[in-house]
Amino acid sequence: MADSPSVVLVHGAFADASGYAGVIRELESSGITVYAPANPLRSLTVDADSIAAFVAAIPGPVVLVGHSYGGAVITQAGDLPNVTALVYIAAFGPDIGESALSVQEPFPPSALATSARPTAYDAVGSPGGPEIYIDRAQFAATFCADLPAEEAAVMAVTQRAIAAAALGEPATKAAWKTKPSWFLVAADDHAINPDAERFMAKRMNATTVEVAASHVVFISQPKATADLIRAAIAG
Repeated sequence: MADSPSVVLVHGAFADASGYAGVIRELESSGITVYAPANPLRSLTVDADSIAAFVAAIPGPVVLVGHSYGGAVITQAGDLPNVTALVYIAAFGPDIGESALSVQEPFPPSALATSARPTAYDAVGSPGGPEIYIDRAQFAATFCADLPAEEAAVMAVTQRAIAAAALGEPATKAAWKTKPSWFLVAADDHAINPDAERFMAKRMNATTVEVAASHVVFISQPKATADLIRAAIAG
């Protein structure tokens, strides 16, 4: 496995890297080296620079995986010599000049449009503006409707808010234009319109699979997620 790519898993907003536990177990059972760094969620530039520095320090090839807003991060950060493929899991894949918000505008709004809340304080470490979080009462229906209620309740309490500035910052790079890409569409996603996911997947000419799952398909269906990542490793 010496020449096999390592996998770097980038989480999105309202979650953290621990959500990849099932995917990590699946991949490591195949002898794949996995990393799951923290995504700062401060601004697209800050977040992408952080992930790019992490990836650049890994010896050998890397398959870069992003969930949700993490897809925007790998789009911005993924144009590195050692990145061999990009994998989008119910994610944003903006073009240059697009943001996570603007790329959704042609499509009917998701449940997140009404369940997201701004904080009363500014997001520390971001260019300005508040943090965004999901209303606890609507968290499960918006984010993880196919998880057990007890698990969803804990996720609602432990959710990581994202700086609003990060969601509105336009991408200045689009790594999917030069890197082969894979895309998992979550057909029952209530946080990103599945049609927006299909549009982004088609635009990047990604190898695409569709799964009947919520936005957190990587938690509810770790094997399907890991299978797509293994396909990207195989090329």
